[in-house]
Amino acid sequence: MILLGIETSCDETSAAVVADGRRVLSSVVASQIAIHHPFGGVVPELASRKHLESIAWVTSEAIRQSGISENELDAVAATQGPGLVGALLVGFSFAKACAYGWDIPCIGVDHLEGHIHSLFLEEDVPDFPFVALLVSGGHTGIYDVVSHTSCELMGQTRDDAVGEAFDKVAKMLGLGYPGGVVIERMASEGHPERIHFPRPCLDTMDFDFSFSGLKSAVRRYIELHATAAVIPDITAGFQEAATDVLTVKLIQAALSRNRQRVAVVGGVAANANLRQKITAAAVEKGVQVYLPSVKYCGDNAAMIAASGFHHYPEDWNKIVSLSQDVYSKGCRWQAGHS
Repeated sequence: MILLGIETSCDETSAAVVADGRRVLSSVVASQIAIHHPFGGVVPELASRKHLESIAWVTSEAIRQSGISENELDAVAATQGPGLVGALLVGFSFAKACAYGWDIPCIGVDHLEGHIHSLFLEEDVPDFPFVALLVSGGHTGIYDVVSHTSCELMGQTRDDAVGEAFDKVAKMLGLGYPGGVVIERMASEGHPERIHFPRPCLDTMDFDFSFSGLKSAVRRYIELHATAAVIPDITAGFQEAATDVLTVKLIQAALSRNRQRVAVVGGVAANANLRQKITAAAVEKGVQVYLPSVKYCGDNAAMIAASGFHHYPEDWNKIVSLSQDVYSKGCRWQAGHS
């Protein structure tokens, strides 16, 4: 079965063609980094307008690169939410129009479920159940994943997502956007032990996160001590604190459920420090680690097509009508709501 995936939840316009939920025939991503860089973050209205400019070309290019024709597609899968409403509307409306014109089903996919399915684009895939840490600019949560279409939320951020914290710290330091990339690069030049920042929520028994206090601690340090010479140490100390919390919480969550497999997905999963730290902690506890390729960590349509495959044809509730709309918040992808 061959699906066309479309993803426009934030600032990446992406289309991909995926066979049987595993084999990527093409994956095209049009980045908007240059558009949003001067603002230090994503401007929703600009993102929506850029999606409108790019969506038709990106989709046509994905089909061309796949080597198939529209007549060979079995369905279109598109991100329905959560995300920026204006951005989502561009991709979801375009997907419905394509499906209607080609007389094939359109499948609405939850963006968070899509990130989990980035794991299944790799050769080595996890067996169910496993515990997944989903970390991105808009989301930070731990999920007990029991099947392709069902999970349980074990904990989430109470305020900022970790990717948002990276972006805001980078903006405080005048390092530019996207924050995750520039902080990781700058941190490689600093020493993570020279400046000790707090590790929020490590003294609690739950699996929730909070990054606003860490962000505030960095701001206070910048106001009192920052010079160009200490910026690498500030970024290294911040990154170390954030990844320490993520690692400890994920491993604790897995052990609490007796899970022998963990995974990390989402844009922040591309961070080398986090990947190394979680791998080392998991090995110490005898737990297997699964990580998507860096190219599938960020928002991409291949993961959306992979997820959509598991809702067709069995889950007809996912087949959308022309009247169905996008949603900006929440997660439909939980036990009892798949």
